[in-house]
Amino acid sequence: MFHPRRTLRALLPPLVAGLALTALPAPAATAASTLTNGGFEDGGSGAATPNGWSEYGDTGASFSEPGGRSGGHRLSHWSSSAYKVETYQYLSGLANGNYRLTAWVRSGGGQNAAHLALKNCGGAEQRTDLPVSAGGWIRIVVPVRVTNNQCTVSVTSDANAGNWINVDDLTLAPGTSGLSVKGADISSLPKSEARGGVYRTASGTAGDPVAILRSAGMNYARLKVWVNPADGYNDKARVLAMAKRVKARGMKLLVDFHYSDSWADPGKQTKPAAWAGHGYGQLKKDVYDHTYDVLSALKAQGTTADMVQIGNEINGGMLWNEGSTDNWPQLAGLLNSGYDAAKAVSPSTVAALHLAEGGDLDGTRWWFDNAVSHGVRFDAIGLSYYGYWHGTLHDFQTTLDDAAARYRKPVFVAETAYPFRLDSEDAHENIIDRAEELVPGYPASTAGQTRWMNDVASIVEAVPDGRGLGVFSWEATWTARTGNGWDPADPSSGNGWENQALFGYDDRALPATAWFRHR
Repeated sequence: MFHPRRTLRALLPPLVAGLALTALPAPAATAASTLTNGGFEDGGSGAATPNGWSEYGDTGASFSEPGGRSGGHRLSHWSSSAYKVETYQYLSGLANGNYRLTAWVRSGGGQNAAHLALKNCGGAEQRTDLPVSAGGWIRIVVPVRVTNNQCTVSVTSDANAGNWINVDDLTLAPGTSGLSVKGADISSLPKSEARGGVYRTASGTAGDPVAILRSAGMNYARLKVWVNPADGYNDKARVLAMAKRVKARGMKLLVDFHYSDSWADPGKQTKPAAWAGHGYGQLKKDVYDHTYDVLSALKAQGTTADMVQIGNEINGGMLWNEGSTDNWPQLAGLLNSGYDAAKAVSPSTVAALHLAEGGDLDGTRWWFDNAVSHGVRFDAIGLSYYGYWHGTLHDFQTTLDDAAARYRKPVFVAETAYPFRLDSEDAHENIIDRAEELVPGYPASTAGQTRWMNDVASIVEAVPDGRGLGVFSWEATWTARTGNGWDPADPSSGNGWENQALFGYDDRALPATAWFRHR
């Protein structure tokens, strides 16, 4: 990486803390009404100040260099010592209205702050942090409403020695972005509360966790439903009771049908005991009747489901063996039974199909190509994406974008989470409990957990054509309580997930609940 030596220009005012500029030294004479040199090709290799751009702060840390995402060059921030620098472009003569900045970025991580921003546009500054991606490029967006015919495009780093970012292919065009779904799976909550679980605000006041999450910005709850679970939780009656709490707080509801008595995922799709001897024809009726029964009961009590999942992580199909992906015609029939039941109760309910392994482009294409070719009906695509299992953020974005474009459906993250610490609160070993399991750049800390949730949300927000719906944090309320372990048939089973919840070991809401306020 080429790092030209540079000196501060005397024209620039002293750096202010955090680079929170209110007025920029950008004379109107040099301002343009469109973004200039967004690909950093003008000026060539090692340009101290890329043409069309200005710099502020430790300007020696900002320069163009070879290695663009497209073309020959990119903008880089780097220094061998700690630095704060901003590369910006002032635009004037803009027509007022909604705009969206799009950029491709990479970052080695470790900065105090590294973000793109649109500011001085007439309203509140809008920022998007750069996800940590040392390899593949990530596309992010920043929306803003211009009300004073001007705006400043800003790339800012507040970095430690050796930290670096790359930015390329910036465009500013009319448009908006944001997420309609900022949700959490809270299926474990009723059992936790029954076992004495307490939930507190960040300041320590005990309260209703649904209300605490709602006040943080959560707008969608996901609840799984099992057919006849051993412990009586996550069944129809419990889902009905939870739905009342969710809807009373003004949130929307996703009902996640597992079509099992216990966990269904890529490794197991076990038929409910009551359906065990049933053949394919009867199973189609079972799926329809169960789906209709739960959803019609929800509707009857005034808590109609806004979205449903027909199956949970059904990479290998569901209701094995009849509904295995080894027999796509039968799997398609079972999935369409669920779809038809959901639409019979409420035509406006969104029916989603949910796969795990959100970074697996080939596997996702294979599955949905088969689903489409076999006539499976669906309204949306949900993917589980856990960065410690399912590939890089670049892999995830590639898969998500491809699914949205290839099948012309909205997409969302049905499950993600990240640890805020590695040690266990109970005697059961955590699923993620070693530093080497973590995603590079995302420590097991409250800050690392917060960054993960926001960066995943930013990638969903950037899905083209507005097809990124949002994100669900998985099992946000599954704190360690004796009797509320992973196995519904074994009260002594422990919880391997309490270090990935959104409430800490002191029962307080964690800083990561701030992700619910993502645009």
